[in-house]
Amino acid sequence: MYDGPESPCTQTFGLGLFQLPTGDDLDTLEAFFLSRGAPVFHEVSPLADKALLGLLNQRSYEPFEFTSVMFLPLNTRPPAAVPNDRIKVRVVRAEERDLWARTTAEGWSEFMEIAGLIEMMKISASKEDAPCFLAELDGKPIAAAALAIHAGVALLAGASTIPKWRRLGAQRALFESRLEYAARAGCDLAMICAEPGGTSQRNAERQGFRIAYTRVKWRLKRA
Repeated sequence: MYDGPESPCTQTFGLGLFQLPTGDDLDTLEAFFLSRGAPVFHEVSPLADKALLGLLNQRSYEPFEFTSVMFLPLNTRPPAAVPNDRIKVRVVRAEERDLWARTTAEGWSEFMEIAGLIEMMKISASKEDAPCFLAELDGKPIAAAALAIHAGVALLAGASTIPKWRRLGAQRALFESRLEYAARAGCDLAMICAEPGGTSQRNAERQGFRIAYTRVKWRLKRA
């Protein structure tokens, strides 16, 4: 996938999961990204062919990031209470996508440059089958999150809270609202990807998510 040279979505997914890539395959992938000024990243599942690890090492790749891939069956999940009744969650309307993008970007402002992030979030908000959610405290947007639905699976993503409004229960409310929405849409499984041991993983575990596997991200070292 290519989404611009700075996008965290610019990478391959599932490399080696269904068949082991050849050297020619990797030549093609590397040329694709490098010709566009992007780094070469591969997300690799531990379920991939184990021979892939040797191949990546031979080609000067290094592992640099872990992700917990988590899942939750929705057909046996009881609804959970939201502790802060001042926080209300709703799906944004099409004309509110800029508001959602600004809220999401502000929640990540300590990690990324905010101007470019807002533009990226505007694009994300325009996807089909991917409703965007705002959490509001007394009517003021304080947190945001997204949901993508495909083939009965709901992917929870894009969650952020504006720093000064953290620890009030906004993310818990966003979790609950997205899971209820997914169940009503006919999904029977939810998934989320999170930093191992991080806040997002702990929030997901409180909702009943379990770890399916830990994914490793590899990068091609620059000469």
